[in-house]
Amino acid sequence: MKLENKSLFSHLLMLTLFLSVTTTLKAQVLATFPSKQIEITVPWAPGGGVDILGRLVAQSLGTSVNQTVIVENRPGASGALGARYIAGRPADGHSLLMMNDTYAIIGATSKNLQFNPKKDIAAVIIVAYAPQLLVASSQSPFQSFSDVVKAGKAKDARLSYGACGAGTPGHLAAESLNMTLDMKILHIPYKGCAPTLVDVMGGQLDLAWVTLSAAVPHLKAGKLKALAVSSKDRSPVLPEVPTLSESGAPGTSFSSWQGIGAPGGTPENIKIQLYAAIAKVVQTEGFQKRLVELGFTPANLNESPAAIQNIIDRDIDRFAQLGKQINFTLD
Repeated sequence: MKLENKSLFSHLLMLTLFLSVTTTLKAQVLATFPSKQIEITVPWAPGGGVDILGRLVAQSLGTSVNQTVIVENRPGASGALGARYIAGRPADGHSLLMMNDTYAIIGATSKNLQFNPKKDIAAVIIVAYAPQLLVASSQSPFQSFSDVVKAGKAKDARLSYGACGAGTPGHLAAESLNMTLDMKILHIPYKGCAPTLVDVMGGQLDLAWVTLSAAVPHLKAGKLKALAVSSKDRSPVLPEVPTLSESGAPGTSFSSWQGIGAPGGTPENIKIQLYAAIAKVVQTEGFQKRLVELGFTPANLNESPAAIQNIIDRDIDRFAQLGKQINFTLD
């Protein structure tokens, strides 16, 4: 009996020591996070609004945490390829995904994602919002959204438009406007805002719905004209551009959230550390000024990763309903 008690005591002592060492090592790892290079995956082509924001975050974050932060573009499947890649990365906080509400759209309308959009990517932070902008070539005859509506309703309409990808907010908004206003404007799919802008500037496309941030440099260069902005209010960057609501689509407005996620299963304390580190750089005066210059609206940074996860999950449900209404799937 005494031998059994002694043996049991020895086992309990070893277990206690093991748990103590494990806890200490885990605490040491967390204390040194990030302990290596951080990789931010942008699931779109270089040059678009999400890419621009991702590189801005990477540059500022690298300086703040004293680690190298790189950006890697993995475009394709409306952002699903990049998301799938991050879903399979180690859940240690060193692999991140630039994401916007297109992520919720593909999660809602694709049946072949090969990952669970509500579980395999964990929300970390929303840093900004981006309105969509309807643009045309500077040589286009269109001067307003009303001109587009008139041409798009014609029986012999042969207009085309591009967006930043099939299933992006611009694409779904345009199709919804097609239905609401009885227009016939053909969607031409692209892999990102940048190639879409190249073709609309070159005249291969009549119109494009892109993020305001991606269009601003080309507007300043005189290569594009802006016909309408999708936000509820006019943008301070382009105060002369009317909203959709002012241009013949009363009550119509939408803006895309722009955020960062990590692989599902990333520990909550690491997500909180990431949130704090990113929020710290986003809140600086220089970063905020740059966001506005690029056409973004800075986000409210008082929400936890858990609260942001709820926003994304609700958007997935909301876009699933919209997809059914306009008969759209990504598969």
